[in-house]
Amino acid sequence: RTIDLTSQLVKITASITLENTGKETVRNFLIVLEPDTVGNLSYISVKDSLKEDLKLTPTKLENHETGAYSVQLKQPLATGRTTTASLEIIVTKDLVPYPSSITQKEKQLVRYFGNHYFYTPYLTTKQTTSVTLSSRSVENYTKLKPVTQSESTITYGPYNDIPAFSQDRMIVHYENNSPFLTVTRLERLIEISHWGNIAVEENIEILHTGAKLKGSFSRYDYQRDTSSNHHSIKSYRTILPAAAYNIYYRDSNGNISTSQVRARKDWIELELRPRFPLFGGWRSSYTLGYSVPSYQYLYRKSSSEYVLNMRLLDHVFDDMHVEELETYVVLPVGVSDVKVTTPFDVERLADGVTYKYLDHLGRSVVKLRKTNLVEQHIQDLEITYNWQSVLLLHEPILLALALYVLFIFVIIYVRLDFSIHKPEHSKKD
Repeated sequence: RTIDLTSQLVKITASITLENTGKETVRNFLIVLEPDTVGNLSYISVKDSLKEDLKLTPTKLENHETGAYSVQLKQPLATGRTTTASLEIIVTKDLVPYPSSITQKEKQLVRYFGNHYFYTPYLTTKQTTSVTLSSRSVENYTKLKPVTQSESTITYGPYNDIPAFSQDRMIVHYENNSPFLTVTRLERLIEISHWGNIAVEENIEILHTGAKLKGSFSRYDYQRDTSSNHHSIKSYRTILPAAAYNIYYRDSNGNISTSQVRARKDWIELELRPRFPLFGGWRSSYTLGYSVPSYQYLYRKSSSEYVLNMRLLDHVFDDMHVEELETYVVLPVGVSDVKVTTPFDVERLADGVTYKYLDHLGRSVVKLRKTNLVEQHIQDLEITYNWQSVLLLHEPILLALALYVLFIFVIIYVRLDFSIHKPEHSKKD
C-alpha cells in the first residue's frame, strides 16, 4: 500500500494478492473503507492484473452500513489459486492544517490521521505501507515497529498475520506547502451550434483551504520573498483542448490580462494569475471561456440522430478538488428524444429552457450536478438527440423576415406625408 500525501489530496493505492483458501470457487471479493474515510471518499476503482476495470457494487456488511463494495472478478478464482488486483482511492479534506492559522512568513504544517494496517475483512498474511510526503521536514509521526524514514518516505512494516478489520491510529505531522486550492462551485455551460462551433464557459469560485492567514498582509514582504516553496498561491495552470480558440479570462472587474497561453502538442496550457495572491481563507472568482470546433465532439449517427461526446468536467488545476459542479448543455432549437449517458453517477436536474438570439421557440437545457470531484472524474458524457437539418434555416429566415418587415416599414414611412397643411409655393412671374 502507498499513501501519497504530496498534495492536498490523499491518494491511496494498493496492490493486493488474493488467495482462495476455501472449498468453493470465488467470483467476488470485498473492499471495505475505514469508517473515517467514507464521508470524504471522492473516487475509488479496482483493476485486475491486465489493468482492466473491475465492476464495483456497493453492498452492506454487518456494522458497516456504508463503505463496503463487492468487486466482481473477470475470471472465477478456483480453490488454491491466487490473483492480483490494484486498488485506487482518492480522499478529500483528510489533511488538517496544524496549526490552523499561520503568519505570512511561516510554513504550512498539516496532519494526516490514518491506519497503520490495511483495512480489510480478510486475514492479511503480509503487508507493507509506504507514506510519501511533499517534504523531508517532518515534525513527528507514529512509530509502530518496524518503521523507517528515508528522505520524504516513511515505510511501515512488513506486518504479518494481521486479523480482519484491524485498526491502529497512524498520525503524520509534516510540512506541506502545495496549493490547498478548492473549487467551491463550478458552473460549466456548453452551448452547441450546428453551424460548426461549440462555446464553453466556466464560472469558477475558488477558496484557499489551507492554514488561514494570521495577522496582516504585507505586499512589501511578499515581493521580497523569492522562495517558490510558499503556502500562498500566485498562479496556477489550466489545461484546455488543443483546438480551443477565442479564449477569454475575466472577473467581476473585467478582463484579466495577467494570463499566458502556450500551445502544446496535444493541449493548450493556460497560466492564470488572480488579481491578488491567495492565502488561507481567501476567496476569488472568475469566468473562463473558449470555443472549439463542433466536428471534434459532435457526430452524426443517421440522417436526424446526433451524438455529443464532451467532458462533464474539465481540468482546472493540478490535483484539483471541486466541491460542487453543475454542467449545463444547451441543445439546438427543435431537438427531440434526448438521452443522457454519464460515466459515473450524476444527479440530473429538471431540464430547462433558454432563449438565445432570434429564438422564439426556446432551446432545451440539460442540467447535471455532482459533488466532491477530482481529476479522475474528467470523463466524457454522451448526449444523443434527434434534430432536423432544415432547422438550420430557422434563424436566417427569422432574420430575413425581420429585415423585410423593417424595410417595408421604412418604405411606407418615407412615402407618407404627415404634415397638417400643404406648404404654399411662391408664384412664378
